[in-house]
Amino acid sequence: MEMQRLTNRRNKSKLPIPPGPKAWPLVGSFPEIFRSGKPVFRWIHDLMDEMKTEIACIRLGGTYVISVTSPELAREFLKKQDSIFSSRPLCMSARIISNGFLTSMFLPYGEKWTKMRRILNTHVLSPAAIHLHHDKRVEEANHLLRYIYNQCSPSKGAVVNVRTATQHYCGNVTKKMLFNKRYFGSGTEDGGPGAVDEELVEALFTILRYLYGFGVGDCIGWLNYATLLYMLIDIDGHKSMIRKALAVTRKHLATEVDKRIQMWKDGTKTVEEDILDVLLMLKDDAGRPMLNDTEIKTQLLEIMIATIDNPSNNAEWALAEMLNQPKLLEKAVEEVDNVVGRDRLVEESDLPKLNYIKACVKEGFRLHPFAPFTPAHMSIADTVVGGYFIPKGSQVIASRIELGRNRKAWEEPLKFKPERHLKEDGGEVVLSDSDLNMISFSAGRRGCPGVKLGSLMCAMLMARLVQGFTWSVPPDLSCIDLTESKHDDFLANSLFALAKPRLSKNLYK
Repeated sequence: MEMQRLTNRRNKSKLPIPPGPKAWPLVGSFPEIFRSGKPVFRWIHDLMDEMKTEIACIRLGGTYVISVTSPELAREFLKKQDSIFSSRPLCMSARIISNGFLTSMFLPYGEKWTKMRRILNTHVLSPAAIHLHHDKRVEEANHLLRYIYNQCSPSKGAVVNVRTATQHYCGNVTKKMLFNKRYFGSGTEDGGPGAVDEELVEALFTILRYLYGFGVGDCIGWLNYATLLYMLIDIDGHKSMIRKALAVTRKHLATEVDKRIQMWKDGTKTVEEDILDVLLMLKDDAGRPMLNDTEIKTQLLEIMIATIDNPSNNAEWALAEMLNQPKLLEKAVEEVDNVVGRDRLVEESDLPKLNYIKACVKEGFRLHPFAPFTPAHMSIADTVVGGYFIPKGSQVIASRIELGRNRKAWEEPLKFKPERHLKEDGGEVVLSDSDLNMISFSAGRRGCPGVKLGSLMCAMLMARLVQGFTWSVPPDLSCIDLTESKHDDFLANSLFALAKPRLSKNLYK
């Protein structure tokens, strides 16, 4: 019936849908994906390369997925026709993670989304709110240096797991802003995370891996309603992996929220100190709480998964590339020394002048984005893009990978070349690209509301790493292996690099 309605609408438009593979009844292209043994995103990219197309329509179950790899088409979808592609699909992974679509990232377009987005923009991610938590971010940037320094011997330095350091820096910053605490458990003697916080970070990245992952349950709608049947045939295992990870995150977040609610009730808490306090104290015009306990817990989880991925992945990839091109690292060090010096630590107020550092960060986003695609934008009406008919209900995904490596937009697209982002007039480098030749955060009406916070975290993380230590390839290696993971966009293996302190001892303490 749905196929017939689509055919009738397309006949009226007299335009074809974008090219794509022939789909099986009910299941679409899932059989080909399973036979390939590849993650869905790699299968889609390979398919589009074979078809020599920059737009494709792929049916996954009953879902029409429109994949886009050119900046021109991305601008059409996410800028010119942004109002049509302003909603989100009601898929299984988002439903479970968001407790039934309670938060801004996952809600379909409408009044409830507008309310949640306004709360974030006004009370959580506004310039004033971000400034309010400045000292917490500085504290965690200082802690990052201490953690790495504590692993180093005075003369030889130490080979450091950069992935661990960057991921937990991002996790610590977020926890500090949300809950005013670094650890949910106990830290290690050198300042690193303990078992509880390692478990939490691992769970957050598991959620990110499967969110909008085009699993069978996301795309074959009747499986979501036939609950018992779906439990028995969780073919790709996505649902069980998400639920296990959520059990970990909710165990910690729910406990913190419940404790805080009680503290406000019994009067031991009287001053707002973090984002949790702000959300708990929000009142509408009638003096009633704007958010219930479940909404607060779910929104806090959304903020955590939205802030931990981009900065940590970016710093690991960018540093790995720079280690294989030592002159780039030398330029970054020279800039920090010229702008800041070696007698004090980099502050957020220095970042506007650290354009080469930010160019390295931006080049990391271009060449090595954390997620292969933007979160799906769902069309709320039939439309036409690039001469193709796009039916209502289609899920549009812009390829971060292929946009950033598009040969029409970038010279030597596979080369890590930060200089390409520097402005001839010496103007400030920003990490986003309004022309969508690359997507560092997200774009359109559903774009990330935390771009300013994310930009600060990314630039500060890279600046502190470059200023605080002399980095080099470990002595047992000739270069850093830049192989991508088969399953995601991470480095296949965690980056281990030799770090030697380059500042006076007192700055690390």
